[in-house]
Amino acid sequence: MVGRLRLGSDTARPAPWRNWAGTARSQPVHVARPRDVSEIAEAVTVAAKDGFTVRPRGSGHSFTSIAATDGVAIDLGEWSGVVRADLEKGLVTVRSGTPLHRLNVELHRLGLAMANLGDIDAQTISGAISTGTHGTGARLGGLSTQVRALELVLADGTVVTCSPDERPDLFSAARVGLGALGVISTVTLQCVPAFVLRAREFPQPLDGILDKFDDMTASEDHVEFHWFPHSDRVQVKHNVRLPAEAAAQPLSKARQFYEYEVMENGAFSLVCKLGRAVPSVVPTLNRVCASLWSERSYSDQSFRVFTTPRRVRFVETEYAVPRESLHGVLREFRSAIPRLRHPVIVPVEVRVAAADDIPLSTAFGRDSAYIAIHQYVGMPYREYFDTFEKIAGAVGGRPHWGKMHTLDAAVLAERYPKFEEFRAVRAKVDPTGVFRNAYLDTVLGAP
Repeated sequence: MVGRLRLGSDTARPAPWRNWAGTARSQPVHVARPRDVSEIAEAVTVAAKDGFTVRPRGSGHSFTSIAATDGVAIDLGEWSGVVRADLEKGLVTVRSGTPLHRLNVELHRLGLAMANLGDIDAQTISGAISTGTHGTGARLGGLSTQVRALELVLADGTVVTCSPDERPDLFSAARVGLGALGVISTVTLQCVPAFVLRAREFPQPLDGILDKFDDMTASEDHVEFHWFPHSDRVQVKHNVRLPAEAAAQPLSKARQFYEYEVMENGAFSLVCKLGRAVPSVVPTLNRVCASLWSERSYSDQSFRVFTTPRRVRFVETEYAVPRESLHGVLREFRSAIPRLRHPVIVPVEVRVAAADDIPLSTAFGRDSAYIAIHQYVGMPYREYFDTFEKIAGAVGGRPHWGKMHTLDAAVLAERYPKFEEFRAVRAKVDPTGVFRNAYLDTVLGAP
């Protein structure tokens, strides 16, 4: 495979690939690094002709093996940036390899912003929408609900555009497409005018926040909380959108460094390492960490408030449960924690999102609550994750596509009303399974 494509090393086998958390690894035969759409199409066409499967590769921030391949990997790192922007309509078309942290800055320069974001900005825009990345907000959907059009390279190398008016079935499926329908080349987003968020973060007893969580999420723009599993305290975060003329009042540079670099990354990393070395002290460490949570208030541009730096590595699973099931799931999960053989050092995160109509969205057809559980790398997590998965599954919970889970196509078909419609679109645009891999064979079934 030569031509205009820049491969990992023209004749040498590329280096092995691993994801951010170290939970997935693969050894592709080639890595294509396209610089335009024609090179993406060429990579797909040549790979398919030579009998290789193809997987697009983003930042590697998914915890599953969704991007792994022993065929041809398409690294979109050099296909980045804004293509065009309609400032009046707020429509921005961006190359698929653009990481969210770069996109946020470029949108701000244009006087625009994404309406909602998750708390990590390392993902590429295509990877984020393809796996169903979301933020929090009872009246807001995941990132994919902000997509207005897509350009994809299909399995036969053709380049197509899709939107609600053009190839609507493909558009509907591809907004959370798992990379199973083609390689996304551009994403057109509906953005909003840049805005300031006022953030307030404060500790609460777990029972106290649960008693008022429904009222808070109904009245506030963005609400979430983090809970150390061996304690009874949480850190609540709620963000309120300010009027357009509001001036930002961010934390000082010194306070930001102390809060995020010293405490949330540096000190917490040391705590995790201690807990991994001496598991018996983890419950005590949990309670100490929870007792150190304090209140802080500030305001800043939206993307600087939504996202925070995460340098402590962990493994994660997350399930979306029906909004009305949240309290019952948390009660059962809370009672199961003391029975675990291994303690848990990393907080649980709870968020909410509005229902949407995207076939493989975890919020399809229902207002949803998201419960994300984590464990520090190198610490036992299987029993913990399995316990949670069983509890969430009892209420029809749907796993985040980019986070660890054990469900297969047979189970997932029961939890997604339009699962077979998605599979039908996939069969139409990729009948021979050019974009398949082991993960997709598990969660979607073989083509």
